[in-house]
Amino acid sequence: MAENIELLIDRAVKNHHSKAIELSDDLAAHPELSNKEYESSRKIVEILSKGGYEVEYPYLGYETAFRGSFDNGDGPSIAILVEYDALPEIGHGCGHNAHGSMSVLAALAMVELKDQFKGKVYVIGTPGEEDDGAKIGMAEKGVFDEMSLAVMMHSWSGKSCIPNMDVLSLRNYIVEFYGQTAHAVAGPWQGRSALAAARKFLDLIDARRECFTPDIHVNAVILDGGKAPNIIPNYAKIQLEFRTDSIAKLEKVNDMIMKCMNGAALALDCEVTKKHGFDDFADMVRVETLEDEMTGILKALGKEVSPVLTPNGSSDMGNASYHCPSIQPLFSITDYNFALHTKELADATTKPKAHEAIADGADAIVQLCLKVLKDDIFRKEVYDSFIKQRDIKQTP
Repeated sequence: MAENIELLIDRAVKNHHSKAIELSDDLAAHPELSNKEYESSRKIVEILSKGGYEVEYPYLGYETAFRGSFDNGDGPSIAILVEYDALPEIGHGCGHNAHGSMSVLAALAMVELKDQFKGKVYVIGTPGEEDDGAKIGMAEKGVFDEMSLAVMMHSWSGKSCIPNMDVLSLRNYIVEFYGQTAHAVAGPWQGRSALAAARKFLDLIDARRECFTPDIHVNAVILDGGKAPNIIPNYAKIQLEFRTDSIAKLEKVNDMIMKCMNGAALALDCEVTKKHGFDDFADMVRVETLEDEMTGILKALGKEVSPVLTPNGSSDMGNASYHCPSIQPLFSITDYNFALHTKELADATTKPKAHEAIADGADAIVQLCLKVLKDDIFRKEVYDSFIKQRDIKQTP
């Protein structure tokens, strides 16, 4: 990108930097839980409205979601995504206040840079990332289908930034077993233990673990296993989730889970039902062309860059990534190594290093957005890479 453009980006970001810091610190001081981000979303919407965006709020049936639109003529469409929900007791231990403010700052800078591109910029507020993930429903309803890019940063710690965040697909079930009560001593033969069926269900899954590929993870808890030890329980309830590195493989693991579930019920003469605890989280369709470009952008900003990490969690950003080229770099907001979802990271989001990172992260977002909007050849390379990787992910 030419030097004069870089200077324009730097100036545009600096013009709104103090506003983004104020927003981040305010969100940190007033954390709101998933899907209850009423004041957080209102404050962001007010900033975007004053910054040149036409804002739909609430958006798409989500009370705390929004979509800001900046129409700058005929051209591609891109989406800058904003997160702002906090964690119970910990507050913003995942840094949503900081990287949400990065996105808002990038959005404001894009308006100032309107002479540098043609196209549409959308700023989409996506609540509930720590819970049921609004991006999941948004993706299903086609919000990202016409986008040439969906981008956001995610807060990170340590000396390095990571050009993308890889994630696993995730499915959650509530499984309920039904049997017959009986006195555990006086007449146990009259009973059918739902708890025994639930335990055997988990035992059968454990028996399959030695044949799991490294990306498969199955975890469960018993939510209800009976009321008293002298009563054969007629009801047991399990919450179970499993993860894999692709949606296609998720279906294969699902088949295994169903065999274990039905086999346990059959063996113990019980009935069993299942329902989704929440909608599926998808894995990440990684676009190498975007990752390479982001690596170059981060290095040009003076950041140390490390390779993409092996996925060890899930994010609703994965669902967006199946609908358009998407990227979610991990941007360090502190030199200290703090785990995500900790009080230490929450505290770090209000320190000077994090305030500086908000500007640098926004700068990186803007650079990538302008590259996609302005460079037809690059945009086609991104799209071709996206289609190739998505096809691979969807192959059983």
